[in-house]
Amino acid sequence: MKITKVYTRTGDEGETSIVSGIRVKKSCERLEAYGTVDELSSHLGLLVALMPKGEERVLVLRIQNNLFNIGTNLATDQSKTELYPSARLADGEIELLEQMVDAMLAALPAQQGFVLPGGTQAAAQAHVCRTVCRRAERCIVALSEVAQVSPEVLRYMNRLSDYLFVLAKKINFNAGVSEITWKNVCG
Repeated sequence: MKITKVYTRTGDEGETSIVSGIRVKKSCERLEAYGTVDELSSHLGLLVALMPKGEERVLVLRIQNNLFNIGTNLATDQSKTELYPSARLADGEIELLEQMVDAMLAALPAQQGFVLPGGTQAAAQAHVCRTVCRRAERCIVALSEVAQVSPEVLRYMNRLSDYLFVLAKKINFNAGVSEITWKNVCG
């Protein structure tokens, strides 16, 4: 698809259109939720750029596609508009994340305390993705308090942050980089 125009000037007064053309304030919970999901996808794009080719990289690209579906889901006022089929997560996506987390954990040494984000550039970026994912999840919860949100969206985002945490650990482990654990100097 060729993009012929980027600016429309229709948002210059602080409103935008969501799916079906309904106009909403750019400050509303709905935009905060899907905007944060978009931000997460951008951070995942940087993570992909830092990762070597392989299974994890392919899964992160798949996750970006899923986040686009979730963004469409969140941009739909389900009380007024039926969800597009593309706004639904495919069956098995949550379970796939769980399987990947379990497989990675089985191959990693046991955690020895709270991990400080860092290590390799890719692992540090995975931690940034994890924290943005947690913020997106909080935004989606806030939206769910005032609007209908598909329950699988919250489950997916919760599993995704777990996946990103374990992925950071695996990236560091594979690179031979030791994680730094939090030292509680106050206790």
